[in-house]
Amino acid sequence: MQKIKSIEALEAHYGDPIERALWKEITYLNDHYRAFIEASPFLILATHGENGLDCSPRGDPAGFVRVVDEHCLQIPDRRGNNRLDSLRNIVHNPKVGLIFLVPNVGETIRVSGTAQILVDQALCESFSVQGKAASSVISIQVEKAFFQCQKAIARSGLWLTEHYVERSDLPSVGEMVKVFAEMNNKEFSAEEYDKNFPEHLKKTIY
Repeated sequence: MQKIKSIEALEAHYGDPIERALWKEITYLNDHYRAFIEASPFLILATHGENGLDCSPRGDPAGFVRVVDEHCLQIPDRRGNNRLDSLRNIVHNPKVGLIFLVPNVGETIRVSGTAQILVDQALCESFSVQGKAASSVISIQVEKAFFQCQKAIARSGLWLTEHYVERSDLPSVGEMVKVFAEMNNKEFSAEEYDKNFPEHLKKTIY
């Protein structure tokens, strides 16, 4: 099995990058990148800390990410399960990466930079939804931003309704939780969990 073990071997295998792929990388958020970010209701946050790598989904109505200026954006952190994987990583290592998605749009925006966790009450309340303030705000100093072409989205057919999967074709959340409950010698009803979850979600989403 042949393996690539050096940057030189990697570059020799793939060849030179397309020139315009280098042009699009900038150290700030221009008006076009800002428009994409403000239209995005969903992003993926990548972090790295003492417990390793983590990728976390973040979502709210479009515009939930605040572009403070061309060098700073802010993301509200909502209530969750308090694992705090991403936040623990940021405390240990503030370097982060983001991918912003916009429904029905093939291109994505990639941003990387340095993050800090802010808990100022007025700031958290400024991100309120349904009367619930953000638990904290992740503020990111932008160091690199560029758009990714639509090839990955086009190949996956992500936004095509004919590619949608019926939820019932996959294990339910209750079924997945039950496996781990049993591993920890806990009694757990998957059926009861799945039955109650829609109402639980309504009460706890914010």
